[in-house]
Amino acid sequence: MRRTVFKSKIHRATVTDGNLNYEGSLSIDADLLDAADILPNEQIHVWDVTNGTRLVTYALAAERGSGEVCVNGAGAHLIHKGNVVIIATFTELRTKDARKYQPTVVFVDEKNKLKKAKGDPADVPAEVEAEPAEATTATNGTAKKPARRRTPRRK
Repeated sequence: MRRTVFKSKIHRATVTDGNLNYEGSLSIDADLLDAADILPNEQIHVWDVTNGTRLVTYALAAERGSGEVCVNGAGAHLIHKGNVVIIATFTELRTKDARKYQPTVVFVDEKNKLKKAKGDPADVPAEVEAEPAEATTATNGTAKKPARRRTPRRK
């Protein structure tokens, strides 16, 4: 079985700008993306601590060292400059790996400068890796059937 688990987050970042005329996303200082193990174009959840709004979008890399956290597109109607947000990601892991996995948590100051990071992805044992999405598809492109569990016969 695979489970969706919390992978990483940037905790309590301050929104520095909003751009309604952009097609969407959240621009985030590249240093923070690296610290939180978030890739450009990766799906992110944005939780506004200031007003309770939640949205799902994707990350874009902003200038390294800028402290930028800019809400782009329609999300800028919901989350505003000066609001405090949590930016989170999730991954799929096999149950046995999910039990061992430690997420990365990045803490920032009021200017979005890195204060501390817990659970550096480099600290995760090599044997704990996210299963690729292709794992559920056979080589001919058809869906694999789950393996049957054998149950001992009762006498």
